[in-house]
Amino acid sequence: MTALGFLYPGHSAEDDYPRMEQMLGSDVRLQVVHTDIGEDAHRVDALLEMGSADRLAAGVEELRLAGAEAVVWACTSASFVFGWEGAHDQVRTLARTAGLPASSTSFAFAHAVREVGASRVAVAATYPEDVASLFAGFLKASGAEVVSAQGNGIITAAEVGTWGWEEVRAMAHAGDHADAEAILLPDTALHTAAYIQDLERELGKPVLTANQVTVWEALRLAARRVNAPSLGALFTKEPVVQVRE
Repeated sequence: MTALGFLYPGHSAEDDYPRMEQMLGSDVRLQVVHTDIGEDAHRVDALLEMGSADRLAAGVEELRLAGAEAVVWACTSASFVFGWEGAHDQVRTLARTAGLPASSTSFAFAHAVREVGASRVAVAATYPEDVASLFAGFLKASGAEVVSAQGNGIITAAEVGTWGWEEVRAMAHAGDHADAEAILLPDTALHTAAYIQDLERELGKPVLTANQVTVWEALRLAARRVNAPSLGALFTKEPVVQVRE
């Protein structure tokens, strides 16, 4: 049994995790601990507070007691908002606090882009445009070429969590770009686990979503490989990429 730990802000799409645990169909347990979201707003000042070391540290002991072998800060916006170097500092602090290998959803996206062999990507984000542009900048710092980045102006995770297939599908299609080798849907508040295979079939390219890449990143940290085609191209490639920053 491999136990993986996730620090998830608030309550929006956390039910993606038990769903993905079933989809993995393996001896992998996904343990989610909720952190205090503070103000629910896709706004830079609120996101910096949401991702503060104290808020993340509060959930670490519960994950340790659950036997987690690795921990991932399951939030995209409250990690990339710190910038490339600041996001590194965030996960280094988390690793020291937890005494475990650690990462965040933002780095999960950077690593997953390389895993699927993409160099040019499109971003279809729920966020306001200014926050979406910060994610594009983070990806560029990782070495990816962002051929388009589209925001959708949604301020709260609570609203994002109400979206279903039709909204997710429309956003993905609108945000795709002919030159993109993969399309990225950030925001762990967005339900996507059930939709990835259908989106890839329609768009004809790998689709990387926040909760999907977060789980993949935790598996990577634990040196585990699980083949789960229902979770998309990211979960069908061999072997595990060992990323060195």
